[in-house]
Amino acid sequence: MPFVIHVLGLAVFALGTSEFMLSGLLPAIAADLHVSIPHAGLLTSSFAVGMVVGAPVLAAATRRLPRRSALLWFLVVFALCHVVGALTGDFTVLLATRVVSALAMAGFWAVASGTAVAMVAPGARARVMAVLVGGTSLACVAGVPAGAVLGQLWGWRAAFWAVAALTLLSVAAIAALLPARDAAPADAGLRAELRDLTRPPLLLSYTVNALVQGATFCTFTYLAPLVTETAGLAEGWVPVLLVLFGGGATLGITIGGRVTDARPRTVLVCGAVALTAGWALLALTAGNPVALVALVFVQGMLAFGLAPALTSRTFALAAGAPTLAGGFVTAAFNVGNTLGPWLGGLTIDAGWGFRSPVGVSLALMLGALAAIAAAREVSRV
Repeated sequence: MPFVIHVLGLAVFALGTSEFMLSGLLPAIAADLHVSIPHAGLLTSSFAVGMVVGAPVLAAATRRLPRRSALLWFLVVFALCHVVGALTGDFTVLLATRVVSALAMAGFWAVASGTAVAMVAPGARARVMAVLVGGTSLACVAGVPAGAVLGQLWGWRAAFWAVAALTLLSVAAIAALLPARDAAPADAGLRAELRDLTRPPLLLSYTVNALVQGATFCTFTYLAPLVTETAGLAEGWVPVLLVLFGGGATLGITIGGRVTDARPRTVLVCGAVALTAGWALLALTAGNPVALVALVFVQGMLAFGLAPALTSRTFALAAGAPTLAGGFVTAAFNVGNTLGPWLGGLTIDAGWGFRSPVGVSLALMLGALAAIAAAREVSRV
């Protein structure tokens, strides 16, 4: 595997840290910029929307650019947005930087995933995607807690400066290691690629991706009250379980990336069934601290272990859309990342308790299993 793929994973780590770190910084940002915490929450929701919209749009807009140039420009814009965000005292300006950052991150993810899979043989696609997605899981394990520590020690702006610095380091590494002669991918024409991406097997593949991610982030978003209110553990257990989830995710990606290349269908079907069963078991036993601790690790491992299978399958099906496939995969991921927590919040607001998001995760995974079955029927594979 080319070393530059690991460099792309480093960039994903920087971007992922920025995406998720605001959960621990919102109170400080709200106080500093004199807005309410719910109003500061727009920084998170606007980022999610920017990711969903930006991925396919920017993948299409940059499809004729050399991949190296596109990747570098996306990262430079992302870094500059964090510099501006760290310097501003105006919430509106900060909000604008988050929207532009999301667009840049979405564009980078779309191009990086296409670049990475194009650098290896088809039989190594899952391992390549495991490296990229591993950057996201590492952001959850190390980046987000580090951002929270920086915010506590030196203020929320320090976390923004750290992300900007790490992004610029990625710029230098990619500029040095990705060949300058890298050309734009073969352009089959935008309409032809869109036709290929809207075939039923691919639409079902996006649906499965979105539902799996929605299930994962639905429970992950509300893990803190599940730990303290439902299981009755002390608040000090929350960061422990967050790290445990991230550790399971890292292990799952490592194993999933290696096994998927050899047995993609087995990993997809068996992994989805096991993940569904895990959410059902957690819904029943969330009040038991021992069961909760064990299942948080297992579910992190299963959820992220599926990621290489989901993404590599989409690229295999989208051979006729080499430039847009990454954009649509990224959009599907972030649709789930947005939909799951929203649905979980609705059940909590309805008075169904902090265990209810786990039930939503179970329902979303049942939908994913139905989509997998439908995809098998449609593609006859």
